[in-house]
Parts: sequence; C-alpha cells; structure tokens
Amino acid sequence: MTVVERREIALVDLLDRLLAGGVVITGDITLRIADVDLVRIDLNALISSVNASVPTPFETLPTPEEAE
Repeated sequence: MTVVERREIALVDLLDRLLAGGVVITGDITLRIADVDLVRIDLNALISSVNASVPTPFETLPTPEEAE
C-alpha cells in the first residue's frame, strides 16, 4: 500500500473541502407504470458554503423607489 492509499480523511474534512469549492448535484427520476410516465423529477442543485466575505447578489438590487 502506498501512502495515498493509507491516508484517512475524516468525514468532516471531506465535507469542508467539498463545500469550500461547491458541489453540483444533478439527476432525473421517473416513476413509470406499464410504460406510462406518471411522475418525472429533474434535480439541479448547487451546494456551497456561505460566509460574510461573499456578498449576496440580493443586497445590490435596487428598491422599487430607486428604480424610478
């Protein structure tokens, strides 16, 4: 075994690394009975960490009074 194969990473450290860079989850689920599609779910999700140093885009939107 090499050093890389023996290296253990805690689940918390793995989640921290994933959330620091962001994770995109995509998927499709279809519920089908007798070749008839009953329900279809399309999943597109972006999961990332949020902190005070990253500004939210909603703070920069003008109010209705400012837009006029």
